[in-house]
Amino acid sequence: MRKRKTSRIDICHMRSFFFLFLRMMRGLKDELVCQLSYFPLDLKLTVKNKGDYNRVYWLKKEEVRLMINWSRIVTFLLITLLVFGVIGVYGEKVAKSTTLGLDLRGGFEILYEVSPLEPGAKMTQQTVKDAVYAIERRVNVLGVTEPEITVEGTNRIRVKLAGVHDQEQARNVIGKPANLTFRDMQGHILMKGSDLAENGAKGVLDPQTQQPVVTLQFKDAKKFAEVTQKYVGQPMGIYLDEKMLTAPTIREVIPNGSAQIDGQESIQEAKNLAALLNAGALPVKMKEVFSTSVGAKLGTQSLQNGIKAGVIGIALVYIFMLAVYRLPGVIACIMISAYMFLLLLVQNLMDVTLTLPGIAAFILGVGMAVDANIIMYERIKEELRSGKTILSALRVGSQRSLSTILDANITTIIAALVLFQFGSSSVKGFAVILILSIVMSMLTSVVGSRLLLNLVVRSNLFKKPAYFGVRERDIREL
Repeated sequence: MRKRKTSRIDICHMRSFFFLFLRMMRGLKDELVCQLSYFPLDLKLTVKNKGDYNRVYWLKKEEVRLMINWSRIVTFLLITLLVFGVIGVYGEKVAKSTTLGLDLRGGFEILYEVSPLEPGAKMTQQTVKDAVYAIERRVNVLGVTEPEITVEGTNRIRVKLAGVHDQEQARNVIGKPANLTFRDMQGHILMKGSDLAENGAKGVLDPQTQQPVVTLQFKDAKKFAEVTQKYVGQPMGIYLDEKMLTAPTIREVIPNGSAQIDGQESIQEAKNLAALLNAGALPVKMKEVFSTSVGAKLGTQSLQNGIKAGVIGIALVYIFMLAVYRLPGVIACIMISAYMFLLLLVQNLMDVTLTLPGIAAFILGVGMAVDANIIMYERIKEELRSGKTILSALRVGSQRSLSTILDANITTIIAALVLFQFGSSSVKGFAVILILSIVMSMLTSVVGSRLLLNLVVRSNLFKKPAYFGVRERDIREL
């Protein structure tokens, strides 16, 4: 009689063994009680039902090991299929939803220097914030999606409008003070643009003359009625900034708080003026100090060239990894593909705009991801050459390479943070994508690559050092 041996069995192994016999137990409809016994040479599964009828199944441990080994390969293949399946289904959608910057899509960029409206007044942080808010409302008039408006220093505002190519219209809409006032003939201000109701200005065609006009509706109809009552029979000038648009004569009291601006050349001009008035006057003076534009064709060409360079570079990396590292190189290619998809996905979720410097950071991130894999694989190869087994080389190589990988990535993140803190807007974009790249490369190259490599090595189906890029004659005896 064989003596029972007490030993621990990995939970995953027990579960695999149990599910192996589910097919055998399908015929037993009564409640089952299963007992797993571990012997030196084989495994015993005893199945009891309510009628105390026992079924005993025996399986050689070698067969269980083979089953477990193949289950690891199946897990590896399932993870690989999952990675490429998700990329295949969602990759194009994620790529198309990426927000492109000015240099890739074409558009217009202006740098303004702002100063207080009143001479001698101080420029405060709140004043600059109010100016940014006013500019954002004005940019909406242009129909621009996702404008980039940033504050530089204490008195500069940079505006980037992707997809805008009419520079003059952009300048007029953004930089025009649009300070609306109603004045008497002596120049005294009677009403201001701030007295308008929300969205109280509208560009329409006059129903009687069919000429484009801007209709105005005031918040306080009583106040406007008092003004018109006081100046009945006198002209009242309507000024935009310091230019008088029109000076209609007040013939009677206007009780409903409405007015009209004539003299617009087109309905579009009337609508633009109405939009400016609704957006409100700028709280600061703005002086243009720099402007540039990128044509749509040039932006598209830059994007195509950037993508082409990236594809060629990544393809060369794949070829190198497969040629030098063989099986680990295959795993590296899988994880680099996952890295690129995850990086684009996170960029979209964080609403990060992709620019030419961003593409450079993206490709640099691929290099960082490959570098992490190379450091680990080279360490594993060194352990194999020293005479260790493949599993032992994997354990030691992974442990000893981790600190080097972490040090390299942490120092790069620190440098990227410095760039983000003190760099210009384009440099900040580079820094953001570089930081995201490093985080994603750590997730895929350190965690993902080790997981897949462990599955492959522990399957015991790839026992030759040649699978890991090591020749037999290079292995030293212990």
